[in-house]
Amino acid sequence: MKENQQKPQQFSSEDVQILSKKTLYQGFFKMSKYAFKHKLFEGGWSDVVEREVFERGHAIAVLPYDPVLDEFVMIEQVRIGALPTSTSPWLLEVVAGIIDEGETPEDVCCREAKEEAGLEIKKLHKALSYLSSPGGTTERLHIYVGLVDASNAKGVHGLEYESEDILVHRVSTSEALDWINQGKIDNAATLIALQWFAMNKQQILEKWSHD
Repeated sequence: MKENQQKPQQFSSEDVQILSKKTLYQGFFKMSKYAFKHKLFEGGWSDVVEREVFERGHAIAVLPYDPVLDEFVMIEQVRIGALPTSTSPWLLEVVAGIIDEGETPEDVCCREAKEEAGLEIKKLHKALSYLSSPGGTTERLHIYVGLVDASNAKGVHGLEYESEDILVHRVSTSEALDWINQGKIDNAATLIALQWFAMNKQQILEKWSHD
C-alpha cells in the first residue's frame, strides 16, 4: 500500500450526524431537507451540509427469463422523464415496482410480473441490489431474475387506475444484449439486470436445475 493511502470505506453510518430533517413536500412521494455533518478523510468533522433528498421508497426489478426458449420477456412503456434526452420516451424495460409496506421484494416481483406482463414467476434468483442515485434519493433497487414460461407472453397489460399502457415483447438473449450495444436499452435497472445475467447465466441455470 502506498504511503498515506487509506483503506476504502473506513467510515460507517455512525460517522454521520443528522442535525435536522425537514419535510419539504409530502404527496405520493416525499421530498426532505437534511442538515448533517460527517467525518473527513483527513480528520475532524465537516461543516454543516444541507441537501434536498427525494424519498420514494424502495423497489424491485425482475428480468423474466425462459431457459427452454432462451428468451427474456421485456416490456415497453412511456416514461416522461426520458423525454428531454431521448429520441423516444417509450423505453424497453424489465418488470419493476415499488415495495409497499408489509410486502417482501419477492412478493412484489410476482405481483408486478402478473400486472405488467401477464406472467407467473415460477422461481426467483436474487441478483444484487443497488442505490439508484444516492446523491439525491434514498431509493434502493433489488434486482431479480425470474423463471417463466414465455411461450404465451404477448399483448398489452398494466393497471388502468395507474395509467399503465404496457406492451410485452419476447426477446432472445442475444438480441437483448445487442440492444445494449445499439443503445436501445438505456435505463439503469434494465442495463444492470441484463449485464448481470450475461455474467452469471450458467450459475442461474445450474441452481434452477437443482431446485
